[in-house]
Amino acid sequence: MDNQYNKTITACFTGYIVQAAVNNFTPLLFLFFQRNYDILLSQITLLVTFNFGIQLLVDLLSVGFVDKIGYRISMVAAHVLAAAGLILLTVLPEMLPSPFAGILIAVMIYAVGGGLLEVLVSPVVEACPSDNKEKAMSMLHSFYCWGHAGVVLISTLFFYTAGIENWKILAVIWALIPIANAFAFTKVPIAPLMEEGETGLRLKKLFKIKVFWVLLIMMICAGASEQAVSQWASTFAEKGLGISKTAGDLAGPMAFAVLMGTSRLFYGKYGDRIHLEKFMIYSSCLCILSYLGISLIPVPLLSLAACAVCGMSVGIMWPGTFSKASAALPRGGTAMFAFLALGGDVGCSGGPTVVGMVSGVLGDDLKKGILAAVLFPLILLIGIILCRKIESEAA
Repeated sequence: MDNQYNKTITACFTGYIVQAAVNNFTPLLFLFFQRNYDILLSQITLLVTFNFGIQLLVDLLSVGFVDKIGYRISMVAAHVLAAAGLILLTVLPEMLPSPFAGILIAVMIYAVGGGLLEVLVSPVVEACPSDNKEKAMSMLHSFYCWGHAGVVLISTLFFYTAGIENWKILAVIWALIPIANAFAFTKVPIAPLMEEGETGLRLKKLFKIKVFWVLLIMMICAGASEQAVSQWASTFAEKGLGISKTAGDLAGPMAFAVLMGTSRLFYGKYGDRIHLEKFMIYSSCLCILSYLGISLIPVPLLSLAACAVCGMSVGIMWPGTFSKASAALPRGGTAMFAFLALGGDVGCSGGPTVVGMVSGVLGDDLKKGILAAVLFPLILLIGIILCRKIESEAA
């Protein structure tokens, strides 16, 4: 790769750390907000829904404006909004008559930034001249995992040593990362997504392509496979092993995030020697086995180990689907990346929801809920095989 584009790649890696910070820092404070600002649990739940809903909306709307204003301006704006949301989180609850309204406004602002980052970062990396784009994409997505694990670990250590009442200092420290990266994106080179004279596919044309719909369903299943276990890992650790919340968070979601990141880092390093499609098929099969292990093995410690293995198995699903889409539809453009991000977000919401709903119907049995969600990696596996069939027919 041209040395100047290495700076672009590094800035994109940092962009995913920023997204991890805005998505995972505030949830660590939910119980503190509930106690100190007298916020109802139903309102706390609304913060999660609102954050996700805003990001979905941005995914959808970005199709209409990103190409018009350009990737550089959009990327700088995404980082500025992410930083602004984190900083406003420290002041708005005290400034407004309703602390909840202040938190909601701050969440809305950084959610717009997070949604933009999700749409922008992957195509910017995809556009950079590289010998192996699949490796770069997998490495990129590993940084969201490292960001997630880092936010949980550093914030937990900060709260333990400095006290959770000093959370505002940490929020400002996290905000410094998007501020610095916004400056970086004013200078780094950004390669055009299309060759000169080419334009991206219009939505009408994109929607007529059979492989696009298969890839979109794969993205939904990738997000669902990842979050169906990730979102419930902490609860599973606490209920199954009877350990403290701090230990449960470290043994559950953090172990999941670290192994998911390790899987992406492994492919990012050795991807030129590994067949992407085969790696995705083996990973989907491992994911199915890990779901069965979580739900059917009666030993809690082994079930928790299966949760961690699940993190490793889902690592390639999201970046791998992006890479397959880029190869299958090189003229997909912003519209394709935006709708794939939208599909991934729908899956991230739908996976945990299916687990929760099935568990609730079956007497709050989390294992049965996770067993029902085995459908997602199974559909993803079918999607990979269908993609291969469609591509071979086209050839």
